[in-house]
Amino acid sequence: MYGSIKDDFKNAFNRPNSAHTQLIIINVVVFLFLALLNVFSSLFGFQGVFHIIYDQFSIPPVFTDFLTRPWTLITYAFSHSLNDIFHILFNMLVFYWFAKLIIEYLGSDKVIILYVLGALAGSVAYLMVYNLIPFYVERSGFSGMVGASAAVYAVVVAAATLLPNYTFFLMFIGPVKIKYIAGFYIVLSFLGSVGGNAGGNIAHLGGAFMGYLYITQLQSGNDWGKWIISTMNFFKSFFKPSSKIKVSYKKEKTTASRSSSSRSSSSKKGGDASQEEIDAILDKISEKGYESLSKEEKQKLFNASK
Repeated sequence: MYGSIKDDFKNAFNRPNSAHTQLIIINVVVFLFLALLNVFSSLFGFQGVFHIIYDQFSIPPVFTDFLTRPWTLITYAFSHSLNDIFHILFNMLVFYWFAKLIIEYLGSDKVIILYVLGALAGSVAYLMVYNLIPFYVERSGFSGMVGASAAVYAVVVAAATLLPNYTFFLMFIGPVKIKYIAGFYIVLSFLGSVGGNAGGNIAHLGGAFMGYLYITQLQSGNDWGKWIISTMNFFKSFFKPSSKIKVSYKKEKTTASRSSSSRSSSSKKGGDASQEEIDAILDKISEKGYESLSKEEKQKLFNASK
């Protein structure tokens, strides 16, 4: 098991279908950067600088404060409490196992989409509750929020919505269907929606709801996250060297065109699928599990996830 985890993280940014490890690495790097900055700022007396930088990763509950740093709508989901190492540890462990499921069945891009949408849904829920329900806030604790929990909840609930009967073997407990694990997390956050971490738990519920919505919409043929991948690819394009090789064709264009058309037709026969077929495959997974798919169906699902 540990060898497999090590392989996942080795050359994570050069391996295909490794969005989960890339996101974990980013979270760990941000945590270590802020933790080291906190230590050195305390030792050498420039804690003001630390607080300014830390605030760029912490979303404030007051809307007017939020407007001064709107990027925290997403940056908060890549930072964690520096006073509790278990905050990042448990978040990343849960994210790792459930994100691997999403990648196996839907591909790496869907993990990125769920992480971003879950983070956005969590921050919007957090801001709305604080600014629109004052009597609730007076009885509950709200302060600046950090943590990937809303994004993680989105991935957990998305996996449970897609594969409700998939089983994890938990230490000291045994086999447990992931729909019960997701349900446990939701109930836990609901019970914690009053008290010291009310704001965080509201964000968890927002992320969980987004995970459910995203998968149900995906099964209906609507991908709410295409804009995220398009935006990411747009920025990636600035860092890709342009090709200096020019290819010219002087003759037999008609033959080349026919050959290309033939390859395209062959590719479609070999595994590409329509949206209706993908929806049917996802429904079959939900009802009978991934193991019930034929080799051809698995190939179609894999091709569609690229």
